[in-house]
Amino acid sequence: MSKHSRKLAKLVDTSPKEETAILVALIHQNETEKLVQEHLDELAFLTETLGAKAIHRFTQRMDKPDTRSFVGTGKLEEIKAYIEYFDVDMVIFDEDLSPSQVKILENELKIKVYDRSMLILDIFLNRAQTAQAKTQVELARFQYLLPRLTRMWTHLERQRGGTATRGGAGEKEIETDKRDIRRKIDILKDKLKKIEKQGQTQRKGRQGIVRVALVGYTNVGKSTLMNLLTKENILAENKLFATVDSTVRKVVLENIPFLISDTVGFIRKLPTHLIESFKSTLSEIEEADLLVHVVDIAHPGFEDQIAVVNQTLREMGAGDKPMIMVFNKIDIAPKMPSEEELMEMSEFEVEEANFIDFEKLKVSYAKKSAINPVFMAAGDGTNIAELRKTIIEEVKKIHKKMYPHYLEDEVVDFSQYSDEE
Repeated sequence: MSKHSRKLAKLVDTSPKEETAILVALIHQNETEKLVQEHLDELAFLTETLGAKAIHRFTQRMDKPDTRSFVGTGKLEEIKAYIEYFDVDMVIFDEDLSPSQVKILENELKIKVYDRSMLILDIFLNRAQTAQAKTQVELARFQYLLPRLTRMWTHLERQRGGTATRGGAGEKEIETDKRDIRRKIDILKDKLKKIEKQGQTQRKGRQGIVRVALVGYTNVGKSTLMNLLTKENILAENKLFATVDSTVRKVVLENIPFLISDTVGFIRKLPTHLIESFKSTLSEIEEADLLVHVVDIAHPGFEDQIAVVNQTLREMGAGDKPMIMVFNKIDIAPKMPSEEELMEMSEFEVEEANFIDFEKLKVSYAKKSAINPVFMAAGDGTNIAELRKTIIEEVKKIHKKMYPHYLEDEVVDFSQYSDEE
């Protein structure tokens, strides 16, 4: 070995090591292995968004989780052996764990244990930008963490009091930290009330103008679509929860001004604390006059995602609002081939491809909503003109109710003029 090689060999790699994770899910009654693997695909994407890499998956068919360790004893031993052999950093469960389950699992596995809610909360904490979003996520995280705090302090013993200290042995440090978290929760709640008052004042200033909100599952292309409609450069990434803070912009189409907002994406099993904490942000949806439901039609489970979004909207009391359905990402969706092409394919190939018949889908949703859905690709702008036309038609109906005697020909579209003019 040369002198130069020996010097290089002594150098220490200081680049941050990518954490590794294993994913765990149960296959419940009436669930298929394929469905659970789709859920784990989403969990793997969430893991990647957090900054870790999912290297293995464990599934077990059980009607309900084991009350102690979530999975059965044999499966737990299998997971433990894998962790020890491959030196895994964390284990992530696709369901929520009870405080006692978290404690038992951390004692057994000796690594970080995440459940689905804590994973989502940590992602939100990393991606929140505004003071409101940061406060909301911190509050939700502390509320979720409070009963699970034992996992962080299992190695600590009681604090010892001095000889003359009243009460002898001191309280557990865990109790001190619980008090500290409760105090922080109170502070965050007060801070959030002040921020919400400011938000209410801002929203009052928007009265008298039609409000449109983009809604949908996470990572369906809402922010990309927002950029197309507003011609702005809002963050749009191929990551879950790229948008945590709501963004509101003014748009003028055919002399009709309206506000459009990009909101946080929904997801399966969205943590209850997070929904509660984000009520003020989600008020953009609650107070909207028109919802634009964006769907990733290229996703194999897009119909399940539609159901999740509709269910969440109903829980928020926004399920009856006028809605436009937008099927996005048609450029990468498995579109139904021609009859000639189908003739050359086997039944197995057709079944595996999961082709989507756009025409049948269009007729089906037109019957449900009385509005023809829009099929488009926000990534390259395909059919954006059709979406603009559909939105403005619905906005006009709402605007007409607000201002029955509105004279369109007397309105000037200031968006066509630059500031210099």
